[in-house]
Amino acid sequence: MKIWHISDTHGFHGYLQIPQNVDMVIHSGDCANYSDPYRNEIEVLNFVEWYAHLPIKYKIFVAGNHDTSIEHRLVHPSFINEKGIIYLENESVEIEGLKIWGTPITPEFGHGWAWNRKREKMDKLWRSIPEDTDIVVSHGPPKGVLDLTYGRQNNLQYCGCSALKKKMLKLEPMFCMFGHIHNCEDITNAGTMQVYGCKTIFSNATCVEDGRFDKGIVSHGNVFNV
Repeated sequence: MKIWHISDTHGFHGYLQIPQNVDMVIHSGDCANYSDPYRNEIEVLNFVEWYAHLPIKYKIFVAGNHDTSIEHRLVHPSFINEKGIIYLENESVEIEGLKIWGTPITPEFGHGWAWNRKREKMDKLWRSIPEDTDIVVSHGPPKGVLDLTYGRQNNLQYCGCSALKKKMLKLEPMFCMFGHIHNCEDITNAGTMQVYGCKTIFSNATCVEDGRFDKGIVSHGNVFNV
């Protein structure tokens, strides 16, 4: 099976180069941009329409912190599902023997964004991932894995979730797919990596550059053959 992983398209999905002969596409959140749920709704509906018409058999979608209209249920998961898209919100699906679990939840930061939870409460979420999961799709990354960026004081920091990292090292799924932490001018997070001693392939598929969304697509996602 050929899988295309994309994330953080922020309204620029129409500019993506679609790989040929893809069997499954997985979008790990932030299809939209505005924090205001009503403006956000227009963006999400535009994305859903585009996503639904991709010439790909299986379409998986997990929301992100910029997809506020979904958390507020202005765009309901049932509507997304009716479009032929498999929307995952702390739940699993099995497709051709692959067990995929997805969540939109990320550790909290700032105000006005969707799906933010206190860091000390994240461990409970990760414990709910079934042990036989093959692909974990989360909007945010594990700590120390393709998650380096500048903080509010302009200092470099790893922004991912340490509890997710711990769970992935224990569970060792085939893939851990996420986005959320973009490339910036002098840091590259988009891509794949492995952690020493762990068989999991970690995939950050952010498609636009932090602080420069108006510049458009800088990465077209990651492709895997399973």
